[in-house]
Amino acid sequence: MRRLIGKYTGRQRGPLLICFGGIHGNEQAGVKALGVVFNLLEREPVVNPTFAFSGRLVGFRGNRQALSQRLRYVEQDLNRMWRPELIERVRQTHPAQLRYEERELRELLEAVHREIESYAPDRVVVLDLHTTSADGGIFGIATDDPESVRIARAMHAPVITGMLAGLQGTVLHYFTTENLGVPTMALAFEAGQHDDPLSINRCIAAIINCMRTIGCVDADDVENRHDELLIAYAKGLPDVAKLLHIHRIRPEDEFRMAPNYRNFQPVRKGEILAYDRHGPVKAIADAHILMPLYQAQGSDGFFLVKALPDKRSNGLSR
Repeated sequence: MRRLIGKYTGRQRGPLLICFGGIHGNEQAGVKALGVVFNLLEREPVVNPTFAFSGRLVGFRGNRQALSQRLRYVEQDLNRMWRPELIERVRQTHPAQLRYEERELRELLEAVHREIESYAPDRVVVLDLHTTSADGGIFGIATDDPESVRIARAMHAPVITGMLAGLQGTVLHYFTTENLGVPTMALAFEAGQHDDPLSINRCIAAIINCMRTIGCVDADDVENRHDELLIAYAKGLPDVAKLLHIHRIRPEDEFRMAPNYRNFQPVRKGEILAYDRHGPVKAIADAHILMPLYQAQGSDGFFLVKALPDKRSNGLSR
């Protein structure tokens, strides 16, 4: 399974857009969507002679062995490993002495830096594509960078802020201007449930919307159906929400999520959300639940978020 999904370079200079699919191996939609997007880009000049692309788009597979086994990870969660001290050790260690996901991390880093050296962009944008084990709405995860929030909101999905303060070692933590040596902005997109075929379509729409927003493609060359697909799935959801709480779990907790929770489902303080070896696990506040865990692997049982007022509409939802 090759690391590189595809690469497309326009005739005009522009940003370097790096997309990751399958950082978690049981999340296949991003990989499939990137394959479709590269095929569309190759055909577009034939059907649309005025089409122009600015910059370079590169798509990478994340955790290749986990992808082949449809597992979240083999030994370690690759999206919790992007920490400076771990990265430095991985870089200084011979590959044969590294654990599996450590080798994946090293290879991804080397691939990204090769693209930066090759294209020498003025700026880098990183889009990390994911899906969830629960049904329900789509959402974007932004950094504190206002540009990250702007691009995430252009995807017509709720934007979750404060996630980087609650988590450690994600792709969004590492891919920064400081670490890459070139102006860099990162965001993540959660496209829906793992096995929902429409999650692939929503990833496609998110990639294309991102290309439009950062100036890789002209707005006139983007079909309205990409916007419409995302708008329809985000209908009634908050525009922006802030992380309130992460319920962290360990294997010995024997955590079991209560059935049938969906992303953005409202929950009340004191509501029983799950069970573990100590008994019921209750909501700590009135909130919306996000990413309830319905898979064997994972260290986060669920997230609670709070909708924020939308300054554009003076309301809480679309």
